[in-house]
Amino acid sequence: MKIPKFLAILVAGITLASCESIPEDQTIAEYCATSDHSSEAICRMNVEVEGNTTALADTKLSLEEARAIAEAARSSANEANQAAASAQQSADEALARADEALSMSDLDCMTNTINQSDTGTCPTGYTVMGCTQTRYTTRAGGLSFLRELDNDQCRFNSQVLEMDVRCCRRAKSDRVDATPVPADS
Repeated sequence: MKIPKFLAILVAGITLASCESIPEDQTIAEYCATSDHSSEAICRMNVEVEGNTTALADTKLSLEEARAIAEAARSSANEANQAAASAQQSADEALARADEALSMSDLDCMTNTINQSDTGTCPTGYTVMGCTQTRYTTRAGGLSFLRELDNDQCRFNSQVLEMDVRCCRRAKSDRVDATPVPADS
């Protein structure tokens, strides 16, 4: 996450200003008004406030006020960075879970082709994932409408010439589940 431009400039300026010898009782404008100081970095810095760019030397900020603003900006930037890091971590975890869920390695799927029926089903242990009419005749009235689709079957409004029913089940796992050892009584 980036620190807004005006905050970055202000932080850089205050960092440079800490090396300068601005008296505590002077504002930055008063300090920069002297021709000896007008070429120093602190006097050439600009800040952006509510979309307006202003020379830091044109403000009435004291060095102490500028340091306080810079510290508040630094604190806000740190909080924003922590929030962004937390959000990124949550997004990475969600993406990992989504990738795991979308992995087809744990599914065993097949397509059944069923002819001259209005209902399509899957073998025992499989779940109906989708149903598509693949052939029809105009003499039979053209395409039929899918009326029902659930885990067990799909049903069209009339008999179709041919349909494909997509059936899936969880693939058998290679891992062996540990069986609990009975405690001695």
